[in-house]
Amino acid sequence: MKTIEYDRGKAVLYAKKWALGANPNFYHFGGIGGDCTNFVSQCLLAGEAVMNYNPLGWFYKSLFDRSASWSGVEFLQNFLLSNSSVGPFGREERLENLQLGDIIFLRQNKFRFNHSLIITKIENGQIFVCAHSDDSLDRPLSSYNFIEMQGVHIEGIRTF
Repeated sequence: MKTIEYDRGKAVLYAKKWALGANPNFYHFGGIGGDCTNFVSQCLLAGEAVMNYNPLGWFYKSLFDRSASWSGVEFLQNFLLSNSSVGPFGREERLENLQLGDIIFLRQNKFRFNHSLIITKIENGQIFVCAHSDDSLDRPLSSYNFIEMQGVHIEGIRTF
């Protein structure tokens, strides 16, 4: 297995292109629980991420053939932070150390993390994100209401 660089530029370009619309190559989960993590997974894929077809991995073939981590907030969060196999991997990082293409998870209720965002602009220390569910293009992170936030720095992509 080897590690390749995550292409942050491609991930951000994809995020900006599809922030206010849905790529027809992927199911849009808006009507069945939210599309935020599906969107972030697509951005990771655009950044050269390799799918991990293990049942507990990270992949998308169709609405009915995908991993929980492709479209579930806490499942993607767990996958990125614990993945030692094929696919994207990252580490928890402080907000001020995050970069373009990194991921932010929000907990907006007392029960669990429930929203995924991708960083698409950093200007004068302010972070801007793209997201789905409440479709957003370069929305200031400071405009979100949340109880807890976790930043994940994407360290790379493992491949064969």
